[in-house]
Amino acid sequence: MAISREKKESMVADYVDKMSRSPIMILADYRGLSVSGITELRQRLREQNGVFHVVKNSLFALALQQSGIEVPPDRLDGPIAVGFIYGDSSPVAKTLLDFARETQILEVRGAILSGQFVGAEQVRALADLQPREVLLAQLLGTVQGPMSTLVSTITAPMRELAQVLRARSEQGQEAAA
Repeated sequence: MAISREKKESMVADYVDKMSRSPIMILADYRGLSVSGITELRQRLREQNGVFHVVKNSLFALALQQSGIEVPPDRLDGPIAVGFIYGDSSPVAKTLLDFARETQILEVRGAILSGQFVGAEQVRALADLQPREVLLAQLLGTVQGPMSTLVSTITAPMRELAQVLRARSEQGQEAAA
């Protein structure tokens, strides 16, 4: 059954909206994956603040064009589903890749990262990243270490002078007693 023009326009607008809210979209070939498999993957991704939608290739390509995103045409051949990520990207990418490894059916074709297409290898690298909170803590530790060393270095002469004066004062009190 043919899809009406209004429905197609609505679908394209929906894809564009999802793209605008998702800084990262992972493209996957779902050929051979059962309905229950897709449902399970959707549930796993939902827990990680992501969604998994089967898209109509021609309409998705039109939405990409409207959004100014270029994707190699061969990446949009065959049945395509898109994982839209609305939160931390690393756990969602890891969940999707783990599911692909478990099923041996789902094939990750690449991702759209901040408007640029990247290959499947970069998606694997993204999945290997630590969660955002861990990376921020590591960055804070990296910045905080030299600052605390600087403060220690600056205050050391004053602290040493205070210790010398206190020791001298104690010596003077002992001599007076």
